[in-house]
Amino acid sequence: MGELRKDPILGRWVIIATERSKRPDAFSKEKETVVDDLSVCPFCAGKEKTTPPEIYSIRDPNTRPNEPGWKVRVVPNKFPALGIDGGLKKHGFGLNDMMNNFGAHEVIIEGPDHKREMKDQSIDEISTVITVLQNRVEDLHRDERLRYILVFKNKGRGAGASLAHPHHQLIALPITPKRVREELQGSEFYFKLKERCVFCDIMEQEKAYGERIVYENDGFFAYCPYASRFPFEIWVLPKDHSIDFYGPKVREKNKSLADMMKVILTKMDKILKDPDYNYVIHAAPNRFPRGGYWQTIEQDFHWHIELFPFLTKVAGFEWGSGFFINPVAPEMAAKFLREEKVA
Repeated sequence: MGELRKDPILGRWVIIATERSKRPDAFSKEKETVVDDLSVCPFCAGKEKTTPPEIYSIRDPNTRPNEPGWKVRVVPNKFPALGIDGGLKKHGFGLNDMMNNFGAHEVIIEGPDHKREMKDQSIDEISTVITVLQNRVEDLHRDERLRYILVFKNKGRGAGASLAHPHHQLIALPITPKRVREELQGSEFYFKLKERCVFCDIMEQEKAYGERIVYENDGFFAYCPYASRFPFEIWVLPKDHSIDFYGPKVREKNKSLADMMKVILTKMDKILKDPDYNYVIHAAPNRFPRGGYWQTIEQDFHWHIELFPFLTKVAGFEWGSGFFINPVAPEMAAKFLREEKVA
């Protein structure tokens, strides 16, 4: 029989449908391809003039912006969801609130090689990408109008990518997203009850239990959550308690994070045969002193990565109830991932 499991952070319920249990090869299916023509890809080396002017880049010495010679390149999204111009203007119409679409939408191109996904990069190359992501978040946090910076990656058309060239995206918002706010509130509630970080407690419990561990190294811990929403969902936590994705102590562990991402993406790729996937980085919001806010956030929240391969579709029951149905128990998913050899 299946089980109903409750997420200890959000209080969200998930149905683990063990009677529908599937092995990894059951998810193999014909994939829709994304734009994969190097002659038209705007992210490839030599096509710098086809993107908006770069915001930031890591380059070879003596190379100029918006020309070849870059290792990682950041550009504004050509079709942004939000724009930095115009300022922040809020309005009310009766019961309804609105504001102009103020914010930022950036693309972080991971390298000039069209085919070189993160799992194929070296530890140093992945670490450089992570450093660039951190630099952009830290820079945008200097703008007090921006409340939250969400870093995410869509790989494959099923996961929302329109271009095959490996890249991350970043969206800076004037509000904290509902999903993140629920995590913040759940973490605060747990801390008020127990005076401990719920993420740290989860990590210690998962280490003791063992069956949901995927991989760990000196700086990071990966596991399949007890109440996983999706088959083969993986969360990555820094072992040292921290709330921001950037900062000196976090940056010291960038190579450990690079190793973690390379290992879990390689494992997932081998088991699920190159699946489309998403991952998001949930860190603390931009914090400026405001009365009554952020009383314990430094102690109660813990930044993390949530990764989920695109294997099932959300349908009417999920939309109508808020319950997710997961046909693979996280213990089984973690076992397959943990036992898959990388080398």
